Amino acid sequence: MLPALKRLGIGPVGVFLEKGEQDTVKVYVLIVYPSADQGTSLSARLNADAEYLQAGKDYLAAPATDPVYSRIESSLLVPIEGMPKLEKPDTSKPRLLNLRIYESHNERAAKKKIEMFNKGEIAIFRRVGLTPVFFAEAVIGARAAESDLPAGLPDDKGLQAAWGRFRDDAEWVKLKAIPEYADKEIVSRITNKILTPAAYSEI
Repeated sequence: MLPALKRLGIGPVGVFLEKGEQDTVKVYVLIVYPSADQGTSLSARLNADAEYLQAGKDYLAAPATDPVYSRIESSLLVPIEGMPKLEKPDTSKPRLLNLRIYESHNERAAKKKIEMFNKGEIAIFRRVGLTPVFFAEAVIGARAAESDLPAGLPDDKGLQAAWGRFRDDAEWVKLKAIPEYADKEIVSRITNKILTPAAYSEI
């Protein structure tokens, strides 16, 4: 898949793993497209790529009695104003990544949370050492939400220490005290996941 995407001029591509219950593994694939058209036409272009079809023939020929996965869910994300481009972490170093998905009770509230990111929260992430990879709004997918993927530190201890600095940051304390930015007004649920990049991940 990754070589095929490179031939199509698509990337970088991040591949991250989350350990699930009963030894199941969730795989998250983050593909950066130059344009929305590149994403909507991807399936047809892969199907026309003879090298891709040959390299993936065993996977593509898997019978229903021996499936290669249980489910695929896809979302289309667009960057927010405060972080218009993905920023790659140093992939030569060990790292954890913290995926956080924010959901709101309506579109107005979701836009308010994005405004909060744009007006100060992203800068606080940077200052405390939670270097962001991307902040984006989900425009198509199972959940209409904004997502962020701060680049974590090499281990869980360092990651938790950075979150501690974030919670104690004077600017964060001031920002979250603004009534219109209170979580109870604009956030209905936060999904928090710690992901480990695959050895071949480009992000």
